Amino acid sequence: MTTANTPFEILGEDGIRQLCENFYRIMDARPEARELRAMHAEDLGPVTEKLAEYLTGWMGGPPRYAEKYGTVCLTDSHAAYHIGPEERDQWLWCMEQALAESDAPEELREMLRIPLQRIADAVRNRDQPRATQRDPNVIAAG
Repeated sequence: MTTANTPFEILGEDGIRQLCENFYRIMDARPEARELRAMHAEDLGPVTEKLAEYLTGWMGGPPRYAEKYGTVCLTDSHAAYHIGPEERDQWLWCMEQALAESDAPEELREMLRIPLQRIADAVRNRDQPRATQRDPNVIAAG
């Protein structure tokens, strides 16, 4: 008997899709993610689909995103958005909640913890919180 070695083998494509649906539902509803939610369109359907396609390949399954869109540079696709420590942490929090709601086994959650932190930090493109970036009355932060 073989054991599942990749997140894709553990969750399967349907499980990854459910994870992404949970992620965006949580992001949409929870005040803990309001800055993150503000970066997204009202209709979360298309971004949910794209994340599911991306994560399917990233987790060891078929490269759905690459088949549709080609290669992806996460930093380029997120460059237009203010992603500081708060937004990064909100994304990680939503993903942790979504994994819990998806009944992901602890083995999988532990397997993904550091790689998800690396992805979230890789798309971070600001060091300061959003308020210091857009308030013209703030001369210095610190």
